[in-house]
This record gives sequence, C-alpha cells and structure tokens, in this order.
Amino acid sequence: MDSTITGFRSAEPPLTETMFCAWFGSAMPGDRIVYHRGFLAVDGSPLTSTVPDAERRALLRVAERALQLAEDGLVHLVQRRMGESDFTYLAIARPCARSRTGTLASVLAAAKPTSVAA
Repeated sequence: MDSTITGFRSAEPPLTETMFCAWFGSAMPGDRIVYHRGFLAVDGSPLTSTVPDAERRALLRVAERALQLAEDGLVHLVQRRMGESDFTYLAIARPCARSRTGTLASVLAAAKPTSVAA
C-alpha cells in the first residue's frame, strides 16, 4: 500500500482563513490542501498552545471554516498521523452535487459567524 500523499499544497507559512477560502473558491474535486501540521487540539487551546495568541486564533478560524465546509458537504477533512502528537490536517474538495450550485460567495454569506475562543 502506498501511503504517500501527493498533489497538495503545504501550509507554510501558516494558512490564513482568507487563503483557505481562496483555495476552496478555485478548488476542483479532489484538490487537497494542508491546513495545519501539529496537534490541533493542543495548538488551538489557550491553555496548552505554544504558538503566539494571534497565530492560535488564526488557526482556529481556519479550522472552524474547514469544519463548516465539511458539515456543508463541500470538503472532506482527513488527518494523517506523522508521529507522536504530530498530524497533518487536510481538506479535500468534494464534487458538488447538482443541487448545490452555490458560489463561494453564497457559501460564505450563509456561513454561521465563527466564534474563536479566548
């Protein structure tokens, strides 16, 4: 079994919500993007994160946007374990059903406001 992941863009420097939305807006079915590398539960928590607060909040905005798109059936979210407490988090664009003819603007307009924890 080949465990190599190919055809995705790495998130260096850290991906912003704007960059993630721009990727989604132009993504074709099957396109992938790494939206985080690390341990999201630890890196996103104000109690355990070692990243600066502004970067941690930006990470949470990207993660919430990715989750929202997954709940709307527009992307698959997967993670690949790279080592102990080290994961690669990927969003993979899904084919749009014929009933989902919305544009990126309509998806974002219908979006629930994101709430980033302190």
